[in-house]
Amino acid sequence: MNHLIALLAHHGYAVVFWLVFAEAIGLPMPAALALVGAGAAVASGALSAPIVLLLAILAMLLGDLVLFDLGRRMGWALLGFLCKISVNPETCILRSAESFYKRGKLTLVIAKFIPGLNTMAAPLAGSMKMRLAQFLRFDFAGAALYALAYGCLGFVFRDFLAALTNSFQAAGRLLEQTVLIAILAYVVYRAWLFQKYAVYRVVPRVQVEELARKLASDESAGVLVMDVRSHGYYDAEALRIKGSIRLEPNNLSEELKTLPKDKDIYVYCT
Repeated sequence: MNHLIALLAHHGYAVVFWLVFAEAIGLPMPAALALVGAGAAVASGALSAPIVLLLAILAMLLGDLVLFDLGRRMGWALLGFLCKISVNPETCILRSAESFYKRGKLTLVIAKFIPGLNTMAAPLAGSMKMRLAQFLRFDFAGAALYALAYGCLGFVFRDFLAALTNSFQAAGRLLEQTVLIAILAYVVYRAWLFQKYAVYRVVPRVQVEELARKLASDESAGVLVMDVRSHGYYDAEALRIKGSIRLEPNNLSEELKTLPKDKDIYVYCT
């Protein structure tokens, strides 16, 4: 922590701004750690609290605005790209959409504290055509809360963090072994998740023309078409496949109980 404070003392404002901005646009950067360090630097008198807070909020807003605009322009294509590091990209998007469905715009206030959702919230809001002014209000609240939370943590526990860091330095070999074990455990965990969700990668797909032929033939009685667009994308007034039934993906476990078992079920999402 002393080394981090020293770094922040010399390049603090730039370090805070660029690390926070990088994390806001989806890069795996330790923005929270930078804010904790900045808080400790403020406690030691090396940095100014108002400037740190202003730069952190500005960096988050700028990064989120980039993703918000891209989400509005690219929609699901961007969301899928951002979810590439997830074991199951479709589930990643669905979890984020579900959070918006349950909490609405307040998701933007808490999103930065939730790994995965912190990157997805802004582009998801953009793809759902949220008004810019409305997005900025909620995103500003979330950015301020995030910066204050971690900054205050570093400010209050500066001495404890410094002592903890010194203890780690004294036990360097043990720390290295602990980190290696943690990395190995993480790799094993990811491999287990990959295997667990492998079934979702082989879900059969069908071309529109093939489904249209079935619906126009004698086989139509044995076909059920489900509209599974998530809450933010579903518009009851929009055109739908004739005869399709609405299925709410955020209530999937309950919806599945009502589906017939003697029909071929096709789902679509636009």
